[in-house]
This record gives sequence, C-alpha cells and structure tokens, in this order.
Amino acid sequence: MRKQIAAANWKMNLTLTEGIQLAEDILKNEFDLNKSRAVLMAVPFPYLISIQQLLKGQANIHVCAQNCASTKNGAYTGEVSAEMLNSIGVHYVLIGHSERREYYHEDNALLAAKVNLALANEVVPVFCCGEPLAVREAETQNAFVENQLKESIFHLSADQMKGFIIAYEPIWAIGTGKTASSDQAQELHAHIRSVIAAQYGAEVAESVTILYGGSVKAANAADIFGKPDVDGGLVGGASLIASEFSTIIKSLK
Repeated sequence: MRKQIAAANWKMNLTLTEGIQLAEDILKNEFDLNKSRAVLMAVPFPYLISIQQLLKGQANIHVCAQNCASTKNGAYTGEVSAEMLNSIGVHYVLIGHSERREYYHEDNALLAAKVNLALANEVVPVFCCGEPLAVREAETQNAFVENQLKESIFHLSADQMKGFIIAYEPIWAIGTGKTASSDQAQELHAHIRSVIAAQYGAEVAESVTILYGGSVKAANAADIFGKPDVDGGLVGGASLIASEFSTIIKSLK
C-alpha cells in the first residue's frame, strides 16, 4: 500500500509555547500508525528542534520544514539550506507551496533546484502543485499541473521517484472556505498519477503518495481520503486545532 500521510502545515502561526501545547494535545490521542501511515508536522524554522524533541520516540510522526533554499550554502542571509535541515535530523521539507509560488515568485526551475538539493541531503521533498482559480475556470488545470511536474521533478530518475510525495493543492480552495469536491480531488489525483505513469511506468506511479491540500477538515477528510488516488492530506488551518487534526489523522486509509 502507498504511504498514507496526514501533513500539518502550521505556516507562520503560533508561539513556541502554543506550538508545544498543540503537539502535546495531538499526541494525547492514540493513532494506528504503521509503515504505511504517517504524520508530518511542518512547523516554523525556530520550532523544528523543539517539536522534534517532543516527537522523539513517536513512531511514524515526523517534523517537516516548510521550505529550504535553492542554493547549497553561501551569502544568503535569512535562508535555510537542505544541508542544515539534515544536520539537525529533519528529513522532510515542503517545496513549492502555493504561497511560496505566489508571494515569493518561486518558479518551476527554482523548485527543481530545491528538490535536487533536498534529495542530495537525504531530505524528502513534499512537492506541492496546483492551479489558481483562473486556470480552473478555463478548464486547463490538467495541463497546468502537468507542466509544473514536468519542469520541476520529471528530471529525476525512476529510483528517485519511487515513493515520492506530491501534494496537489487547488489554490482556489486554500483558506477560502471553498473545497474541491472529493470527486474533483480524485480526478486531478488520477491525472497526476497517469502523467507519472506515462513518464516512469505504472509501478513507479503506484508507489507515489499524492496528498490533497485545500481546506481539509475533520468533517470532509474521510470522504476525500476515501478516494482511490488520494493518499492523505496537507492540512493548513485545521492542523492548528488538536481535535480537528487528530480526527484527520484517524481518517487516513
């Protein structure tokens, strides 16, 4: 079975004290996590070590960085490299989140460089893709997302793509209260898997975890995750509420 993942993206929220309390409240729950089910907590950079220590000994619950630099090292004030993440034992990173693309103008070529550096430093990318409202309304979302994949990750080898993690996030459904229906999510996830299969073959495509990100909450998680090509979620606002995110974790296949 493909890895099923509930990934929390705290974004730029919470103080350290609040973050620790949130993580502790989530950990009070009992989760059936095994080699095919995992939880990621993408927390702000200053909290990575503290939350990592809190999760020590927790099976299949990992911290995740929200970003990394597109360069190895050097005079880049304010940047955090993949090598730095590896050095503190952080082995997951979000790359290409829609907010990074929109607010910081990260393009597909730059994201390809980030993916390469993450993999070179044994940090697993959670590669984000997805279309804005205008593209969805023009019904060209399939081609738009396919181009994001081709320009940022399709240079990877088949071995590098095995078990890769992708998060499809319809930008028009992030923080707007709008949610793609479970059928819409399945349609795009299936398309992503078919594009990967055309490039790398069915075996690789079936190994890739594809998460849905777009106003996932406790009330709709089971319906969305129940679709055959949806392997969990990248969760924003609902991940800041312990009871909500705990229910989302329990909704994994």
